[in-house]
Amino acid sequence: MKIDCPVIRLKSKSNPQRIRHGFPWVYDNELVTDRRTKALPPGSLAILHDQAKNELGLFAVNPNSKIFGRKLSSDVDTNIDFDWFEKIIYSALALRESLFVKPYYRLIHAEADNLPGLIIDRFSDLLVVQPNAAWVDRFLPELIEALKSVLAPETIIINGTGRSRVLEGLPETRIAALGNMPSEPIQVPMNDAIYFADVAEGQKTGLFYDQRANQIFVKNLSRDKKVLDVFSHVGGFGLAAMAGGASEVTCIDGSQPALDLAMMGAEATNPNINFKILKADAFDAMIGLAAKSTIFDIVVCDPPAFAPQKSSREAGLRAYERVARLACPLVIGGGYLTLCSCSHAVDLEKFRTACIRGIGRAGRQGQLIFTGGAGPDHPLHTALAETSYLKTLVFRIL
Repeated sequence: MKIDCPVIRLKSKSNPQRIRHGFPWVYDNELVTDRRTKALPPGSLAILHDQAKNELGLFAVNPNSKIFGRKLSSDVDTNIDFDWFEKIIYSALALRESLFVKPYYRLIHAEADNLPGLIIDRFSDLLVVQPNAAWVDRFLPELIEALKSVLAPETIIINGTGRSRVLEGLPETRIAALGNMPSEPIQVPMNDAIYFADVAEGQKTGLFYDQRANQIFVKNLSRDKKVLDVFSHVGGFGLAAMAGGASEVTCIDGSQPALDLAMMGAEATNPNINFKILKADAFDAMIGLAAKSTIFDIVVCDPPAFAPQKSSREAGLRAYERVARLACPLVIGGGYLTLCSCSHAVDLEKFRTACIRGIGRAGRQGQLIFTGGAGPDHPLHTALAETSYLKTLVFRIL
């Protein structure tokens, strides 16, 4: 609940129009920061004023973060309480239920769902909550009660780990807020395949829902095809290709636990298909396969973020170009190459240019036949380019 909120104020040189037009953040260098504002407890609420003392909204603040304030409401009299959370969760749920028959999806996608810094993935009656902003930690009791009211889950896991919490100056934690922490990976039906998610120890929420629509596109190309899934994690594209009728699938990743989950998924999806796993550095593995003249009908490369911030953009683009160059020799003439980026700092145009350059430097030509992003359960906040992070390109290689 909002009680006697303090005021924070934009500097005279800061432009309030961006915030009036929907931008949900205010950075520390945009504010008048004195001893009082610096002493505000992380996660507390404040009213943002422009230079003329006009109200710009109710913000959650964190003096320990470069993102000093995150907008919660245009109405400065809003109470951040159970009712407020419940209303927003019902709205988010309505969208997902219109998109998916089964309750497996991203339920809350941070700013785009009006809950900045909060991620919630739904695995039927189990929810994984990622509180990536200080204000979410403060209001966790109200959030948990609202989730119980709307969804009646059996289990709620709080996964407070990862880079976002480090940037917010928050401690890492992973606990069961409701029910018990699963002792085994859980089954997730998706893309007509069975995936396994380790919500207790796995990366982020245990499974990436964002590539679902792009995986379906590759799945539809896969009948009777030999498929290579590089940087496969738990088999995202590889298992989809199996469900699409691939004759053979190979998954390469540097994590043995992730590959073990991929193998479990393969056995649950179709034990009759030739499914292989290889623990290796992805670049070394591609070089080794090319040296043996090994080719595939479809090659997918879905690496981790090579450019998580602007300072790493140029190095990231060189890495994406190298991925394309090394993958191309593995694709049969007339086959397909899927290249992906989840880097916030690399936009679609730059990523596409790097991929095309890599294909050219491999001595191949490509026809771009598909461009995809994150699925509709990962909506885009129209004023925040950072929410448009995922890029997926499918080329036919000549």
